[in-house]
Amino acid sequence: MALIVHLKTVTDLRGKGDRIAKVAFRGLSFYTRVLENCEDEAPFDETFRWPIASSIDVNEMLEIQVFNYSKVFSNRLIGTFRMVLQKVVEEGQLEVTDTLIDDNNAVIRTSVSIEIRYQAMDGTVGAWNDEEFLESPNARSEGDPYEMDTLPPSHRQSPSKASAAERALRRAGKGVFSAMKLGKARASKDDHRKQDEPAILEAEDLDRKAMRLGGGLDPDTISLASVTAVTTNVSNKRSKPDIKMEPSAGRPMDYQVSITIVEARQLVGLNMDPVVCVEVGEEKKYTSMKESTNCPYYNEYFVFDFHVPPDVMFDKIIKLSVIHSKNLLRSGTLVGSFKMDVGTVYSQPEHQFYHKWAILSDPEDITAGLKGYLKVDVAVVGKGDNIKTPHKANETDEDDIEGNLLLPDGVPPERQWARFYIKIYRAEGLPRMNTSIMANVKKALIGENKDLVDPYVQVMFAGQKGKTSVQKSSYEPLWNEQIVFTEMFPPLCKRIKVQIRDSDKVNDVAIGTHFIDLRKVSNEGDKGFLPTFGPAWVNMYGSTRNYTLMDEHQDLNEGLGEGVSFRARLLIGLSVEILDTNNPEITSSTEVQLEQATPVADNCTGKMEEFFLFGSFLEATMIDRKNGDKPINFEVTIGNYGNEIDGMSKPVIKKKREGGVGNEEASELLQNSSDEEGNDEEEFVSISTTPPMRPLVTDRNYFHLPYFDKKPCNYIKSWWQDQRRRLYNANIMDKIGDKLEEGLNDVHEMIKTEKPHPERRLRGVLEELSSGCLRFVTLANKDQNHSSRTRLDRERLKSCMRELETMGQQAKTLRSQVKKTTIREKLKQSQNFLQKLRFLADEPQHSIPDIFIWMMSNNKRIAYARIPSKDILYSIVDEEMGRDCGKVKTVFLKLPGKKGFGPAGWTVQAKMEVYMWLGLNKQRKDFLNGLPCGFEERKLPKGQGIPFFPPISLLYTMKQVFQLRVHMYQARSLFAADSSGLSDPFARVFFITQSQCTEVLNETLCPTWDQLLVFDNVELYGEVHEMRDDPPIIVIEIYDQDTVGKADFMGRTFAKPVVKMSDEEYCPPRFPPQLEYYQIYRGNSTAGDLLAAFELLQIGPAGKSDLPPIDGPTDIERGPILPVPLGIRPVLSKYRVEILFWGLRDLKRVNLAQVDRPRVDIECAGKGVQSSLIQNYKKNPNFSTLVKWFEVDLPENELLHPPLNIRVVDCRAFGRYTLVGSHAVNSLRKFIYRPPDKKAQHWSKTGEIVVNVEPEVPIKKMETMVKLEANSDAVVKVEPSEEEKEKKKKKKKGGADEIEDDEPDESMLDWWSKYFASIETMKEQLRQQEAAAAEAEEKEEMDLTEGSKGQGKAKEKIKAPKEDKKKKQQQQQQPQQPEVPEKKNKQKIDEMKVFPKELETEFDNFEDWLHTFNLLRGKIGDDDDNAADEERIVGRFKGSMCVYKVPLPDDITKEAGYDPNFGMFQGIPSNDPINVLVRVYVVRATDLHPADINGKADPYVVIKLGKTDIKDKENYISKQLNPVFGKSFDIEATFPMESMLTVAIYDWDLVGSDDLIGETKIDLENRYYSKHRATCGISSTYSIHGYNIWRDPQKPTQILSKLCKEGKLDGPHYGPGGRVKVVNRVFTGPTELEDENGQKKQTDEHLALTVLHHWEEIPRVGCKIVPEHVETRPLLNPDKPGIEQGRLELWVDMFPMDMPAPGPAIDISPRKPKKYELRVIVWNTDEVILEDDDYFTGEKSSDIFVRGWLKGQQEDKQDTDVHYHSLTGEGNFNWRYIFPFDYLAAEEKIVISKKESMFSWDETEYKIPARLTLQVWDADHFSADDFLGAIELDLNRFPRGAKTAKQCSMELGTGEAEVPMISIFKQKRVKGWWPFLARDENDEMEITGKVEAELHLLTAEEAEKSPAGLARNEPDPLEKPNRPDTSFIWFLNPLKSIRYFIWHTYRYC
Repeated sequence: MALIVHLKTVTDLRGKGDRIAKVAFRGLSFYTRVLENCEDEAPFDETFRWPIASSIDVNEMLEIQVFNYSKVFSNRLIGTFRMVLQKVVEEGQLEVTDTLIDDNNAVIRTSVSIEIRYQAMDGTVGAWNDEEFLESPNARSEGDPYEMDTLPPSHRQSPSKASAAERALRRAGKGVFSAMKLGKARASKDDHRKQDEPAILEAEDLDRKAMRLGGGLDPDTISLASVTAVTTNVSNKRSKPDIKMEPSAGRPMDYQVSITIVEARQLVGLNMDPVVCVEVGEEKKYTSMKESTNCPYYNEYFVFDFHVPPDVMFDKIIKLSVIHSKNLLRSGTLVGSFKMDVGTVYSQPEHQFYHKWAILSDPEDITAGLKGYLKVDVAVVGKGDNIKTPHKANETDEDDIEGNLLLPDGVPPERQWARFYIKIYRAEGLPRMNTSIMANVKKALIGENKDLVDPYVQVMFAGQKGKTSVQKSSYEPLWNEQIVFTEMFPPLCKRIKVQIRDSDKVNDVAIGTHFIDLRKVSNEGDKGFLPTFGPAWVNMYGSTRNYTLMDEHQDLNEGLGEGVSFRARLLIGLSVEILDTNNPEITSSTEVQLEQATPVADNCTGKMEEFFLFGSFLEATMIDRKNGDKPINFEVTIGNYGNEIDGMSKPVIKKKREGGVGNEEASELLQNSSDEEGNDEEEFVSISTTPPMRPLVTDRNYFHLPYFDKKPCNYIKSWWQDQRRRLYNANIMDKIGDKLEEGLNDVHEMIKTEKPHPERRLRGVLEELSSGCLRFVTLANKDQNHSSRTRLDRERLKSCMRELETMGQQAKTLRSQVKKTTIREKLKQSQNFLQKLRFLADEPQHSIPDIFIWMMSNNKRIAYARIPSKDILYSIVDEEMGRDCGKVKTVFLKLPGKKGFGPAGWTVQAKMEVYMWLGLNKQRKDFLNGLPCGFEERKLPKGQGIPFFPPISLLYTMKQVFQLRVHMYQARSLFAADSSGLSDPFARVFFITQSQCTEVLNETLCPTWDQLLVFDNVELYGEVHEMRDDPPIIVIEIYDQDTVGKADFMGRTFAKPVVKMSDEEYCPPRFPPQLEYYQIYRGNSTAGDLLAAFELLQIGPAGKSDLPPIDGPTDIERGPILPVPLGIRPVLSKYRVEILFWGLRDLKRVNLAQVDRPRVDIECAGKGVQSSLIQNYKKNPNFSTLVKWFEVDLPENELLHPPLNIRVVDCRAFGRYTLVGSHAVNSLRKFIYRPPDKKAQHWSKTGEIVVNVEPEVPIKKMETMVKLEANSDAVVKVEPSEEEKEKKKKKKKGGADEIEDDEPDESMLDWWSKYFASIETMKEQLRQQEAAAAEAEEKEEMDLTEGSKGQGKAKEKIKAPKEDKKKKQQQQQQPQQPEVPEKKNKQKIDEMKVFPKELETEFDNFEDWLHTFNLLRGKIGDDDDNAADEERIVGRFKGSMCVYKVPLPDDITKEAGYDPNFGMFQGIPSNDPINVLVRVYVVRATDLHPADINGKADPYVVIKLGKTDIKDKENYISKQLNPVFGKSFDIEATFPMESMLTVAIYDWDLVGSDDLIGETKIDLENRYYSKHRATCGISSTYSIHGYNIWRDPQKPTQILSKLCKEGKLDGPHYGPGGRVKVVNRVFTGPTELEDENGQKKQTDEHLALTVLHHWEEIPRVGCKIVPEHVETRPLLNPDKPGIEQGRLELWVDMFPMDMPAPGPAIDISPRKPKKYELRVIVWNTDEVILEDDDYFTGEKSSDIFVRGWLKGQQEDKQDTDVHYHSLTGEGNFNWRYIFPFDYLAAEEKIVISKKESMFSWDETEYKIPARLTLQVWDADHFSADDFLGAIELDLNRFPRGAKTAKQCSMELGTGEAEVPMISIFKQKRVKGWWPFLARDENDEMEITGKVEAELHLLTAEEAEKSPAGLARNEPDPLEKPNRPDTSFIWFLNPLKSIRYFIWHTYRYC
């Protein structure tokens, strides 16, 4: 089904010029080639074809536009022709000649003539004739089986697959442009294949400049070709090779799962002792037990370490269960559990859940509902992930449980139970799993011949396992069983693992494994569907099928790594049923069950069809030399078909038509055997292996097979269920994805290489994407009602169509938003599209198994390649065709399984050029169409003369001779292969069967070979024009030359040459080719870049004389080596490189000898300079001469700049030098100095700019401050606005509001007040950033989905950012409200800045002028590609560099004070040794990695600096993972010798040595010398006493004047009225200072401080100054590289010793908890439920007592006496409890110290929330007391009690009551009624009584002054309660007790 337009000619054009035309239909437009210098006629003569999926509507339009083409400007439209296709649809064919219309719709003279043909899709083929077939060989329908013979054999010799247009082209244009555009800039039938869009092709070549200037096409859709030539698929006939060699899955990695169990709430059960069990995979850990509570608080931290492959890791289940009363003797009863897999956590943002509530449910009883909540943090860290822990400060926010559930986004909080039915029907094609020896013995003895496998299926899901029965001895077992799992839905486990296993007593092993990914078989959207699957076949792959007892690739069968062979296929289904838990019939257990399943019909998975697979091997080169001595052949298999050695499982041949998998006998597969099967319609037998051949030598590493003009072929027939539709849909999406990926890569490259207009390319990409998506919707909608479609097929199709439709819309909207400024974020969003497409395209239900190509030597399998069947599947619709179907693909064979890991697996085993085609046998007439032309077919004798009989080999009659020129210029950032940390690299270039090497350059990672390699007489087979479009790829491998042994492999890259045919000119734009960067890969990781160019020149009839001469400076010194010729090598100009040599640090020993006299050698592009020699490294590691320079010729293009190498050598005696280490600076970019623009300099001299620091306006209008806020952390001082003052006044009048009570007294404030206030601010800022980010994201989504561009929207957009800024401002002001002098109001605490990360990250590593370069030595480890570089670091070079073009403009050198010795490095301090006092403040550590068995650690601080080593061992903190140290340490140090500060946390052990938990290193020197002034942070306000005292010995005024002097600035000038002027900036601020006696005095300090806070706004020298701060540094342990072991909060002050000494260190010792006493009087109870029945009268009564505790039941529980025999639930007690406790107000926690157990060495400090628990009990004499109910009051916020028992309701206890919350710490005394609550049988909360109590809080001092007795004792005794004397003898005197009843009722009257 297609529309074909033949654009013949355009006539009556005006003038002379280059013309181009554009033909558009359904949004897809093609450009013709450019016709140069046409006068009045443009004979385009080109054909365009649109394959279409839905019939053309009579109203659709075709549009043709003709342009004048311009290289430089955009094309000018001449006229347009539009035509409605009604006539075409009716008649099928039409010729039209008509005039064009111009922009104003006026008719112009120019006319166009076209021919249109339309082939409708009625299933009829219509009247096609031969020549039409040739015109468009792809537009065929599957209609008629005999249509195979339509092509007469005469065309077969060289089927000319060029479309008419191509032929026309060959006739027409011989100009450069036409030849260049051949088959590219015009869309032939292949327009949708995986090539760039037609007009895109080599945009670079087209005309680099034209395109760059925006010429060429319509500027919005200009698309540039990809920058890396090879990854652009230039042609229609070749597919892209995959550059990464190594399968990434299957390699073990380090993971750490850390889980904090914070607390549990609402646990179901009475008076329990809960323990939490944490399980990850197989490992279990337990928390401690908390007694008698339903809401235990643990705060315990657990860490699990794993070293496994990612797949295994992410399938592990994390299970949290709460167990009641577990002890040594019994395991306890499960209360409830929660499980999720590690993958779910890892896929969360930041790989973690923080402070989330897990819902507990009981797997034994699914009808029960929820069993409580558990608050946890879970994080999963892989190597190199760093987790941002939200700041652990006091958790005051009352937990909103429902809003913070431990569930990924999108999962509903109410999860239901569901049954997962996994149905296992049958399997086929199983391999042999027993040695045949045993079988033969059996056969001899018993005479039976059995299948050698006993299969069963095992399914694992959510931590549970189910198995089917074992089917003894069967290669085709039939089960028809279902395994039922009961699990919450949606499950938090992503994958179901289905495994066929072989049951064997000795060796029970997996045969194959398949994972069902639940995300792919369900959809959670509102139109989504529950998980469903099949019944469908899944193919399993694994190790090779030959049976060995110890299979080295067994892991592959377990589903790890890429399977290397087909193992079996299994027919399975999956369905899910949501359970209605109220239904009484339901079994409430979640045990796995096995049931029978109803068998499915044979045809349910599709009709059996005969498929035909054809493969031709065009080249086999780069065969590893290990395999070079024996003959080699290749085997192709699909499923078990074609597998001769070990494929057949049964000798019995089934009739294939019946639908079983036919396994031919091996003998029949031999090459020429006759066909014994007797099926008449079969004309051929499959041939699956090529004839064996001996390889020939290419060079010393590789061999090749002599497939010169004779190319062997394979073909296999196989039978599979016809489920092509699945693969077709996947292919359409894959192709859209490929095109998108390629486009995005282009855009990335363009941004990286700074080409102009990347946004245009992105627009083009998004346009393609949206049209591709809409195309999918029309195509996929075709055949909905296929009988064998499963529910999943239907649902997936619906959801894919929905997704793609919205994606198309979003892409369209996104396209309109792409601007130069937004391109980066839009690129990110487009990446999301790509991920989504790839996800959707992955089809969970398999159909045809993958194809394997094995290289065999001596009948042994050596290396393989696996090709997905969908990639080579044929379809008559282009988009549905596999990306490699009928194309030549370069395939690299790799070693199977684990052998493929690491260096061994990186060497190529063989490089193949293969051509594959797979399709229905009846469609096979096209199967040779994609091969390069010019061959004859060789068939088997019996196939001679039969059309479409597959050939066994192809004999090429046409060959072309070429010369390949490889211009190897340089490489950079190569892999370090020698122990010196350098390499001796050379490159080996392979093309077809030839290889050549560059010279070896010694000791460098950045070789500049500058060498031209010429490959002569390269013979390529096929037609000329195809070579031009389709040159084979060039492989470049980089090796390290070793003096002994084999060269080491360092990396590989591919390239495509630019081709010149003999009839083309060697001239621009394509020649000479330009150097480009190619990414080098080593395994899966990148290993550098290669800068090179490649050209392939055809040697014409006249021989080599026609080729461009190889001219270039022949290098006399280098002998025969040719340098890269002039037109290609980069243009150079003169640069000067200045180097600042500062010093060397931390040099490690070399060969056991210490470095003593080091020197640094700098080299760049062959020139260089040496530093002065350091005479004695120990005494002074700094250089005496600071600045040196050298001049060098560097390329004009900065992207081509060579790296600069830094090498450090040690000068030993006798003139010997030893290399210490080296460093390559790969990009000089940040060191290039560009002289400032003259114009820009003058504005700074203009008038004054007032920086308004104290806007007196209300907060509403804060726009003035935006300027300050934008980039400063400095806090702006703001006077409180008028409104605020008003508010405060009102507050004062309105009496004591509760907040007012809390007014901190100046004397009470300490450093910690400041710290906690700052943390709150930081958390608030983070929260707002997150909110802003989320808001922005939402807005993006909205923009995308709505796609409307209304005016209103734009306005909103403008508004939003301002509001954000406003918010930020407010938030930054509020904490900084300074004291207002008039009224002593509640003052705000001064704050500092808490950085949630290292200070270095905030201030760019303090490398503002002094850079640190790590020196490396030693090989890069191979075990892990990115092996820890830390181990290779042997020292650091400190210095800097400056690169600039010479000569410099004069004005720079003429500046005042310019010292020529220092060049660009003016004003640098001296580097002589300097003495400094270093003061380290260690605040606290969080989340330490547990070091002891009990899951805790006993941490203490160790500080090392130079020779000083401070161990604070005696002050270790017992059993704490979040210790507060609060200490400062003073150390005197001498820079530069002692400049690396290490702060470590060790774990104290009673016996044995202490273990390092983690450490952090700080480079003090860079901080000290930095312009950011990191010696002592400046605080937000200046005060001379109190908690915020100024710490620096220099006052702000001194600091300011020093900065001004150093920066040669004018100022500071202090003026009246609180003004200060620096340069032209004026600042204002307060001028009064208050001393400790409250005296005021004038000062300029505040003003100076204000300037310092805004220093970054000072022109020229301004930069941000480090504020007073606390930084948070990750602790690392060298044994566990890359994984955080906790965090440490600290800060460092440094004071030079030659300045005045600083004051004493600030006291930051941890706050001591304050001693309090809580007195609780229980007055009465009421309405307590009655538990006991009386023996005689049957009345209900209770013996009530009340129990209470504060810290924990064991320590301090207190009971009242018992009120016996209460008949109404009333009890009278008048009983006092007294609870002394220590309380930390800042953290709102009670502190208790106690020994953990009797064996503990010392007491451990715990912090627990301040909660008072009261319980009501029923006392029993003979049995255990009965628990009736409880209430827990959080002393910081609990509801005020009710005035009377009547008003006391249940809501008071559940927190739902609308009553004020009070804090006992503010109220001090409170009395009221509170409810007792408990759960009834149905788990509902009910009220079980009420208590009248009085709480009275006193400080320890007050308690001493007014003591009170416990119970009713002295002092201050309580009176006895007035209890009715219902005594024990009441039943003797019943009348007496009646009196009490009556009396009770009236007692209160």
